[in-house]
Amino acid sequence: MPVQALFKPFQLGALELPTRVVMAPMTRSFSPGGVPNSKVIEYYRRRAAAGVGLIITEGTTVGHQAANGYPNVPQFHGEAALAGWKKVVDAVHAEGGKIVPQLWHVGNVRRLGTEPDASVPGYGPTEKLKDGKVLVHGMTHQDIQEVIAAFAQAAKDAQSIGMDGVEIHGAHGYLVDQFFWEGTNQRTDEYGGDLAQRSRFAIELIQAVRAAVGPDFPIILRFSQWKQQDYSARLVQTPQALEAFLKPLADAGVDIFHCSTRRFWEPEFEGSDLNLAGWTRKLTGKPTITVGSVGLDGEFLQFMVDTDKVAQPASLENLLQRLNNEEFDLVAVGRALLVDPDWAQKVRDGREQDILPFSREALMSLV
Repeated sequence: MPVQALFKPFQLGALELPTRVVMAPMTRSFSPGGVPNSKVIEYYRRRAAAGVGLIITEGTTVGHQAANGYPNVPQFHGEAALAGWKKVVDAVHAEGGKIVPQLWHVGNVRRLGTEPDASVPGYGPTEKLKDGKVLVHGMTHQDIQEVIAAFAQAAKDAQSIGMDGVEIHGAHGYLVDQFFWEGTNQRTDEYGGDLAQRSRFAIELIQAVRAAVGPDFPIILRFSQWKQQDYSARLVQTPQALEAFLKPLADAGVDIFHCSTRRFWEPEFEGSDLNLAGWTRKLTGKPTITVGSVGLDGEFLQFMVDTDKVAQPASLENLLQRLNNEEFDLVAVGRALLVDPDWAQKVRDGREQDILPFSREALMSLV
């Protein structure tokens, strides 16, 4: 299957991408003090130089006291962090690439003892107590408005330093997704109830981001069925339910849906070969990004559990066929691109035999 489909330009309004290859967001934890440094700048620059059309950064925390859940994760607030990200933007643009930050709040995943303030527990839709100690602070209406404001401010800051859009992290069991998911949202107010009501937090957040950046600045929403806590979880079971879930999010201001799956080649619903990105594009009419073990000969979690396993480069025939059939618009590449910054260039030039294999050791450094 010809690879040209991956290297055609893509345009959505003012967003013009030189290729359909997207760098998937991957937590790296190489930003001490929450500030991107010279290694982080070079890490992103190299991918843009080698043919990645759009870089979605690793998750970056918004300016809320409980947003972070992991050490050395970059922030997207504060003078020093934003100055660091401005250098990343300039380096990527100099190579002809485009870049958006993934705006992130981990929610109830945060644990006591986490930086920057060890005394702050996780925040989530529902309170969680253990032995009389608050492990998760159930968010009040004021908390909800403060978090929404933090996302809106981060988006405005992204626009001001020259980012090409923003991605809101609404997947994988983090805060926005915790409101979607019945297992973590047991609220009895207007932010709880059925899925339509549980989506209210995300809808208001997207609306606030849209108001902060204006009508033309691209907003991407990453969502998933699966969660860190439950890989078999499903928000919806049918195309009709998926449409009912997605349409209000699109109406609120989402321009592109980033449809996170563990294996891009798996059909989402019985009776159709369409994956989640394919169904989302069909139902909303919005452009979509597919993702999930692209370029690997196995699903990425295998390599996290079996630390001796090495992932060899995999055939792209199925992916290219789906892209040529316009099942989705853009392709996010994660681990394959993490270990080999020249992945896109090698694919374009027919040098698949030169692509580096992925192993867990690749996570230990920035290349």
